[in-house]
Amino acid sequence: MLPGGLLAQESQAKIALSVEELPALEGELTLYLGRGEGGLYENVLDAIQQRNPALELNIRRGPTAALANAIVAESRAGVRRANLFWAVDTGAIGLISNEGLARELPQDLTNQLQANFRYEKWSPITGRIRTLPYNTERLTAADVPDDVMAVPDSGLSIGWAPAYASFQSFVTAMRLLEGEQATGEWLQKMDKVARSYAGELGVVMAVERGEVDMGFANHYYTLRLKAGKPDATVDLAFTNNDAGCLVNASGIVALSEGDLPINFIRYLLTREVQSFLSSEAFEIPLVDGVAPPQGLPDLATIQPPDINLTRLADLRPTLDLMRDVGVL
Repeated sequence: MLPGGLLAQESQAKIALSVEELPALEGELTLYLGRGEGGLYENVLDAIQQRNPALELNIRRGPTAALANAIVAESRAGVRRANLFWAVDTGAIGLISNEGLARELPQDLTNQLQANFRYEKWSPITGRIRTLPYNTERLTAADVPDDVMAVPDSGLSIGWAPAYASFQSFVTAMRLLEGEQATGEWLQKMDKVARSYAGELGVVMAVERGEVDMGFANHYYTLRLKAGKPDATVDLAFTNNDAGCLVNASGIVALSEGDLPINFIRYLLTREVQSFLSSEAFEIPLVDGVAPPQGLPDLATIQPPDINLTRLADLRPTLDLMRDVGVL
């Protein structure tokens, strides 16, 4: 699909709103955009601007955590430069919320989201689930532990990316669910048996090459690899009701008053944008009536842990723990 045609798509969904039902965006907005998703978020923004020529959209790009810290620092200095913050990780959104900077969203907007993704002061955009990609020539799904705490003792060769932000959010969830001592012991065991990679796409590619039996990664890295290489020898396994199958999300926060920031968020929840991010980025749509990415099992068969995603902002103790045990 060409990016320019993104907002011209038709869909049979009857629940998610279409861009045709939204008001035009007029005026100036400054968006702080966390880097990620290979430029596909940029395609969305370009399409919104093409559809709304009276919108002057200023974009500041950078790592999500750095932008969150910048917003907090600007606020403490009495400055507000950003009207919106689109983050690829909810930990950064939690930091903004904890500072009291996030504006409350109208209920008619949040009600468009699936029931377990409704928050008063931020809107999830798309979801991503933690997975255990495994090499299909070496293992079956039944060979992969369904308890994340059992992985270090499984006897399997494992790939991980401990410096990667998504992995650190996963460890934060583990720390909140299992406790600091158990998480520290898990990390120490993992450090003895795992092979490190710079990022989670690297982990998935290593699994497919047979360098390791399995790894830790967000679901879309495997789906993207398989989309480009249908015979790739890698598939997804899931743990059960623990941090190993955490469902995280990208999300957006309104930082200023007025209709324009809120209406901009509405565009990100339309079926056209949600369908694009599902089909092209392989992210999980969070509004009803949009098909999930091809290759992802029915989410009803997966049992993620029940955790408020904004609690993942409690990242500093995670980093301290990972440094203390020598993982970072």
